[in-house]
Amino acid sequence: MSCPESRKRRSTHDQCPCFVRPLKPSDENRWRALFREYRALYQLEESEEVVARVWGWFMASGHECQAPVAESPDGIVAIGHYRRFARPSTGTVGLWLDDLFTAPEARNIGAARAMIQRLTELAGAEGHSVVRWITAQDNHQAQGLYEQVPVRARWLTYDAAPAPVPASGQETR
Repeated sequence: MSCPESRKRRSTHDQCPCFVRPLKPSDENRWRALFREYRALYQLEESEEVVARVWGWFMASGHECQAPVAESPDGIVAIGHYRRFARPSTGTVGLWLDDLFTAPEARNIGAARAMIQRLTELAGAEGHSVVRWITAQDNHQAQGLYEQVPVRARWLTYDAAPAPVPASGQETR
């Protein structure tokens, strides 16, 4: 399943039989399967609507989210989703890795490492200041890799629910 164009971007991680390339329309079935597995891992509700919407983002020209895939001789083994983000405190732009998922049968072959390396190369080429991501506190397998690659940030992440929209005719304060 490899192509000459993609081989040029092969990871320099010698033991990884994977190369990282952009998602393409013909990847749809495999991407959908891996994205469903990723969502199940984090116990997100099954939703074909979400899967279709996110696929549409990646296929839309100019959408802020991008989706590289790691491909081995056996096919696509990992997916990633990233976007650029402004960093007002430093006056720079970074890459935010929203999602990174490797198929369970392909773990420990270097696909996730190759994906991270590709994003750091992209960030360097585009003059960005950082590649940043989060992971679940209980995702110890991923943390094993992450502790080898980047520096753990000192920042904590918080999620706030959006405020409810007031009913029509009600005033907000």
